[in-house]
Amino acid sequence: MAGHSKWANIKRQKARVDAVKGKTFAKLSREIIVAARMGVPDPEGNFRLRTAIDKAKAAGIPNDNIDRAIAKGSGQLGNDNDNLEEIRYEGYGSGGVAILIEALTDNRNRTAADLRAAFTKNGGNLGETGCVSWMFEQKGVVILAGAVAEEQLLEASLEGGAQTYELSEEEEDTPLAEVFTEVSNLETLNQTLKEKGLPVREAELRWIPSNTIEVTDPDLARSLLKLMDALEDLDDVQSVTANFEMADELMSLTMV
Repeated sequence: MAGHSKWANIKRQKARVDAVKGKTFAKLSREIIVAARMGVPDPEGNFRLRTAIDKAKAAGIPNDNIDRAIAKGSGQLGNDNDNLEEIRYEGYGSGGVAILIEALTDNRNRTAADLRAAFTKNGGNLGETGCVSWMFEQKGVVILAGAVAEEQLLEASLEGGAQTYELSEEEEDTPLAEVFTEVSNLETLNQTLKEKGLPVREAELRWIPSNTIEVTDPDLARSLLKLMDALEDLDDVQSVTANFEMADELMSLTMV
């Protein structure tokens, strides 16, 4: 899991920069709209909506924008979002790297065409449904940001039904812990860690690869990261996951 979590950390740092451009605002607003539409429009009774709101606030989205997205999703501002649907796409990047994409779209044909173009321009190809999803397993992840005694983390994780946890650091040297659990147990784990006073930043669903490809060639690394960026920049794409690992130095070099 280490390599994937490292990439997840890089993506979070990048998301904070992208928020300035408004792309992150749009993606998180869509998630709030869909979450409000699929459940009650009250975050207290809708865990998916609550986590979407937490992410939006962490990204600096104003409360007025969040309230407007909830209103849209619950139909208070009309039914323009009834045709937004969740679709998972799959493909391959250079070097046989498996890539899983989650999208929210109101036009499947447009989204597929945009994805196919992004893959083709960056040395990959969009595949058929099921071509790589068998290599991934979805998990619930609770991210903690701040100093935590490992003994306390272990005890709280066990009580909350976690499967494992991983310690790391962000660029600003902020201690991070990621606690993994079954999808169905994410809300329980999130609540337990909060009740234990641990510094919960956010909770999310994440696809974890069952096997990874170690990337050591700078050209291959650059090609893959360029493809990941191109996919994530598409308006309909909510998240992109891949099964590669690379050294920090190589990641930093190619992210410039």
